[in-house]
Amino acid sequence: MTEHAHSVTGIDINPGATIGSYFFIDHGTGIVVGETTVIGDHVKVYQGVTLGALSTSGGRKLWAKKRHPTIEDDVTIYSGASILGGDTVIGKGSVIGGNVFLTRSVAPGTKVSVKNQELRFNNEGNEIEEVKEDPNAAWFYVI
Repeated sequence: MTEHAHSVTGIDINPGATIGSYFFIDHGTGIVVGETTVIGDHVKVYQGVTLGALSTSGGRKLWAKKRHPTIEDDVTIYSGASILGGDTVIGKGSVIGGNVFLTRSVAPGTKVSVKNQELRFNNEGNEIEEVKEDPNAAWFYVI
């Protein structure tokens, strides 16, 4: 049944995951939720998010051990974020920005983001124009 749902939706949720009430998935393609993941209430997740294990190199020794993160209540995780590891806890009310890669815990109410990148444009071999982002620009919008 899980594989059928995955093939139809692009969402891969292991049936062993524990998911609280009012779990919201927006644009679900590419979402992966590992077997020992714990998700609290009122959690929002966007496309391409991975809630996974750090490594499977332990093989059978890792069976029945917590390998995936815990996401507490009222957390928002934006697209492309990867949160890995059984000891990783995302505290209540935190916001995880797009393309963030986390392997450690985050205190409640924390906003985690990737520093704005610089864009470069090369127009058919002409001069490369570098565009500096405004350091005060918002990297996401909370609605």
